[in-house]
Amino acid sequence: MIGARDENWAGSVADVGEPRTVVASAARFAGRIWSVRTDTVDFDGQLIDRDILLHLGAVAIIAIDDLDRVLLIRQYRHPVAMALFEPPAGLLDVRGEPPEATAARELAEEAGYQANNWQVLVDFLNSPGGSSEAIRVYLARGLTQLAGGRPTTGEAEEAYLPRVWVPLAAAKDLVLSGAIASPSAVCGILAACAAKESGWTNLRPATAPWPLRDQLLAQGRVHLP
Repeated sequence: MIGARDENWAGSVADVGEPRTVVASAARFAGRIWSVRTDTVDFDGQLIDRDILLHLGAVAIIAIDDLDRVLLIRQYRHPVAMALFEPPAGLLDVRGEPPEATAARELAEEAGYQANNWQVLVDFLNSPGGSSEAIRVYLARGLTQLAGGRPTTGEAEEAYLPRVWVPLAAAKDLVLSGAIASPSAVCGILAACAAKESGWTNLRPATAPWPLRDQLLAQGRVHLP
């Protein structure tokens, strides 16, 4: 038995903001993409230190063509020393740029495509046990290739981004078999499969509010550019 409190939840099943009192905060690191701080948090009278990685936030794009194939790019990720298959994606590192505009820019820069039809596919927190990174995944359809191809905008990991078109059903199998594990690919592909089963009718418009990110911004939990 854990204490005397009832641990059965009777309220609505939806994530909500519920910040605890922070009695002290100490900066540990500040970089271009993220910063780290230690908060001393009051948990019902018990003071606990928690390290937080404050992230810029990001968007990803599940681009699906007229043959129901999803576009993936192969990119090296140094923290895991692996080449991962991922959807085009990018950081929210342009101050004031709407996330849907960031998504359109990243689809062009990383894959050389533009889309006529944009919707919100899924929102998720990448690692909420330690990071504030919030990611919005968009569905892009009605694709056309840019006349000049992918512009040369990246360096190092982004200088060479070979792409592949994978049938959506096969992409789901790659996720479930563990062959691909990038979080934006896993969440985006599975969400796209679910949305397709509903005829794409249950998706939000590209300009839909993003209350999750709004909460993080209001609480100072985003590493702003």
